[in-house]
Amino acid sequence: MKGHLGWLIRVAVSLGVINSLTVLGWAQQRQLTLDDIFDPERRVDFSGRVTRSLGWIDDDHYLQSGKGGQALLVVNALSGTTRAFLDQEAMAAAVADLPGITVVEARRVAHRSDYLMNAAGTALVFDFGDDLYHYEIRNHRVRRLTVSPEAEEEVSFSPDGLLVAFVRNHDLFVVDVAHRREYPLTTDGDTGIRNGLLDWVYQEEIYGRGNFRGYWWSPDSSRIAYLRLDDTSVPGYTIIDHLEYHQKVEVWHYPKAGDPNPGVRLGVVRSVGGVTSWMDLEQYEPSSPLIVNVGWSPDSQQVIFQVQNREQTWLDLAAGEPESGAIERLLRETTETWVNVNGPPTWLDDGSFLWLSEQSGWKHLYHYQGDGVLIRQVTGGEFEVRELHGVDSDSGWVYWSGTERSYIGNDVYRVQLDGSGLQRLSQAEGTHSAQFNPGLTHYIDTWSTITTPPQVQLYASDGSHKRLIDANEVKLLDQYQLSVPEFLQVGNRNGFAMEAMMIKPPGFDPTRRYPVYQHVYGGPHVQRVVNRWGGDTYMFWQLVAQQGVIVWVMDNSTASGKGAVSTWPLYKNFGELELRDIEDGVAWLTQQSFVDPARIGLEGWSYGGYMVSYALTHSTSFVMGIAGGSVTDWRDYDTIYTERYMLRPQQNPDGYRASSPRFAASDLHGALLMIHGSMDENVHMQNTLQFAHELQRAGKTFEMMIYPRSRHRLDGPYLKKHRHILMLEFIQEHLHSAISQVTATSARR
Repeated sequence: MKGHLGWLIRVAVSLGVINSLTVLGWAQQRQLTLDDIFDPERRVDFSGRVTRSLGWIDDDHYLQSGKGGQALLVVNALSGTTRAFLDQEAMAAAVADLPGITVVEARRVAHRSDYLMNAAGTALVFDFGDDLYHYEIRNHRVRRLTVSPEAEEEVSFSPDGLLVAFVRNHDLFVVDVAHRREYPLTTDGDTGIRNGLLDWVYQEEIYGRGNFRGYWWSPDSSRIAYLRLDDTSVPGYTIIDHLEYHQKVEVWHYPKAGDPNPGVRLGVVRSVGGVTSWMDLEQYEPSSPLIVNVGWSPDSQQVIFQVQNREQTWLDLAAGEPESGAIERLLRETTETWVNVNGPPTWLDDGSFLWLSEQSGWKHLYHYQGDGVLIRQVTGGEFEVRELHGVDSDSGWVYWSGTERSYIGNDVYRVQLDGSGLQRLSQAEGTHSAQFNPGLTHYIDTWSTITTPPQVQLYASDGSHKRLIDANEVKLLDQYQLSVPEFLQVGNRNGFAMEAMMIKPPGFDPTRRYPVYQHVYGGPHVQRVVNRWGGDTYMFWQLVAQQGVIVWVMDNSTASGKGAVSTWPLYKNFGELELRDIEDGVAWLTQQSFVDPARIGLEGWSYGGYMVSYALTHSTSFVMGIAGGSVTDWRDYDTIYTERYMLRPQQNPDGYRASSPRFAASDLHGALLMIHGSMDENVHMQNTLQFAHELQRAGKTFEMMIYPRSRHRLDGPYLKKHRHILMLEFIQEHLHSAISQVTATSARR
């Protein structure tokens, strides 16, 4: 009874039924509750409020957001002294003088922090009432730039600050700041034609989630390169908001694997209007090319862009002539399988460039002549260059971040352009994120570990410490009964060292046998085992551990972050190799005397939800699984992501069917909880419903939770809390059935 009473206390505390302070006689430290982590009104700020730089203004100053509604601050990097970026009262007064804007509205505008700033830091653009306004910081002059009933989006300053570009109704425009004259650069935009504006699949899979801008200024501000996307042949996918009395309907252009991709053209137009010159892509037709990166040469004389075939088995770096549209291929990348996009070339003063490539199987730096002839490989070895920060032409130092010291961390390095003199600049183990100033003389380093929330320091470019910016000491972490995570490696059957993390319950007793909760993602090159602060997710793992459950996180070989070479074996076949690795990890776990092999469960979201669904239909190792936002049939997911790894369904029908849990529903083993947002525009709820239908036909029981009006990332803090209550109940019910009834009752109080 004594042990059972301890379990009941822990459950009640975790669900917020009783306050942890009432059991201080039982434990020296507080136990976590779901309210501590997720409740919008009572949550504890375990991550602290770390100071974040919004970017360098010049070599000596950076911009920082103010705290508690204060104005943006300009910070002297070395001294730490600050001044307000702008006079909010003066700005409010200037804005209030405009027709149609009240004093209250003007004050709200002046106290915002989401302004668009010009390169010199002397002027801002803000939107109000679906129009754009220009504000000069020093003389407090404000101008209305647009007068239109339609909203402007994807707004940007020209490099010289004299022009502002934007997209309106799928057409690209520029407005002259001084004269407020508007120039339409395109005129054929509509719901199927996007000029300078990316569609869903291009922003999600190529240019980065949330980045819909599809145009690029030349450095001299004279021209704009832009993409024209034609979605008229792309099937529409309907998403419905069921919460309204009369349903609200959205239709997204969404190409599922095998469907037509958006047609794409790359054009160049003068920034004050004229006829568009189209880059000559005829050599790539009719293979439905993808234009995956666009930029300019430093002298503005060439458009530098990257193009791939539909299946992404090669990538060309090309240079286009802005007037004639003639293009020249500088180099072609190929690998054994697919080619990832690794960013634009970084140009040097002599016209040569640095290029990130995975041609060796590991991402490294290569130095090329301007015409694409290789000079040398700059870095090499079984590690990755994750980010190139810049090149100091005077000293020859190349600054970058990567995994040379640790696959589960990230460090800051420099190396000479000829490949000599490699130096690691960061000292403390963990994950370092560097933000270099324009002159590459200093950098701001944001560092954290799995047990330490982010801290911010200033360093010189030789690695010498200059100033502590923010220690971000979260002392209340010491008040809680948190276990110290253990990092370890587990070999798979082929001898590959898989990175893993284990969180044991507080007061761990090696003579007991514990259930195991395993969090998984598993998708190509996406790590979950990393030595950096994990925020709410990490604290939830700690809460699960406090329930007497071992938390296990392990990256299968293809998700290890150990080079592109580690991902290539899954080509044309999702699921099988990943599950084999996961089961090898389970085999290691069950050899440990403190693990109960009959009580091992899985949980994951997105690709992780897919892996849970696949594991429970292709393995008998798991007593339960929580599958969130899951792909259950790869025919349901988008072209660019899916075909990169699987080719088109027409080319690989057997691989698609074998990789999709939907078609193995009759083999479900273990308790399954499926979770999905009803308005998920990324992984459509269709996946979960199709899987549910097949499970029902097979006579399999399962649980399902649908979150109305929620997207791929469930909307709102209350839903986040609700989901974790649901998850915790399910974990406790199936990993420790003796307390399932108490848990369910407590959660509903």
